[in-house]
Parts: sequence; structure tokens; C-alpha cells
Amino acid sequence: MIAERGLEMSEVFSSEVFLAYSTYSTIVLLKMLLMGPLTGYFRVTRKVFANPEDAKAHGAKDEESKKVYLRTDPYVERVRRCHQNDLENIVPFVGIGLLYALSGPDLNTALMHFRIFAASRIFHSIAYLVPLPQPSRGLSWIVGMGVTFSMAYRVLKAGVHL
Repeated sequence: MIAERGLEMSEVFSSEVFLAYSTYSTIVLLKMLLMGPLTGYFRVTRKVFANPEDAKAHGAKDEESKKVYLRTDPYVERVRRCHQNDLENIVPFVGIGLLYALSGPDLNTALMHFRIFAASRIFHSIAYLVPLPQPSRGLSWIVGMGVTFSMAYRVLKAGVHL
């Protein structure tokens, strides 16, 4: 742990583990961030909107044409579900990963956790959006969740003071 090693905060933030955490967290957060514009792209190109004002801004002239634009589309919904899944998995990774990085893990073990998680989330999105046959998406989700639970276990093991 950091306190046991007597590290200063500047040393913590410049440690290789923290830099690796920062890099891989940024990668998965950017991947998640790109899902919003991808949803917008599919909404505009397929003329599928959730709000009447959006339908009007994109060509709906009257109430009848608004009904055509205000609908669901399988591709838009697929991107939205992928984005939702990112929110449910990447946010916990970022929080638990920070605690894990601050718990003083071995660099190689930390890199393994961070790389596997990032790869599993990128593959999960590809499997969701292409779509690839199951169980590809499910397995990639399980791998990412396993990494997060592994880091949480290691944080608790390193710092249990109950």
C-alpha cells in the first residue's frame, strides 16, 4: 500500500501503475464517449428520433410526418444498448481500477488487468454492433466483469481493516 511504502502523492501519480491505469481508463472512456455520436449518426441517417422537436428539425412538417420520424429502429436501439452496457461496466472499472492502482499492485499484474479489460470492452462493442453470434458478446462481457471483480478482490485483500 502507498502509506506503508511512504510514497508522496507526486510519486503515486507518476508511478508506472498509475500511468497505465490512466492510459487504459482513458481508452475505455473515449470508447464509451464515442457511442453518443454513433447513436446520433444512426438517428440522423435513419431518420429515427425520440423527441418531436428533433423530428421537426430533421424534416417533419406536420403531426402525421412526426409520427413517421418518432419511432424505434433496431440499429439505433442496438447502439443505445451497447452504450448502456458500457456505462454499467466502464464506470465501475474506472472507480475500482483507481483504488486498485493506488493499492500498490505489481506492474505486470496491473497491466494484465487493464489490458484485458480494455480489449474485452472493445471486442464487446464490435460483437454488439456488427453483430457477431453469441456467445462472443457474452463471453467478452464476462471477461471484463471478471477483471473488475479481480481488482476489487485484490483491493479488499490489500486493505481489509474491518
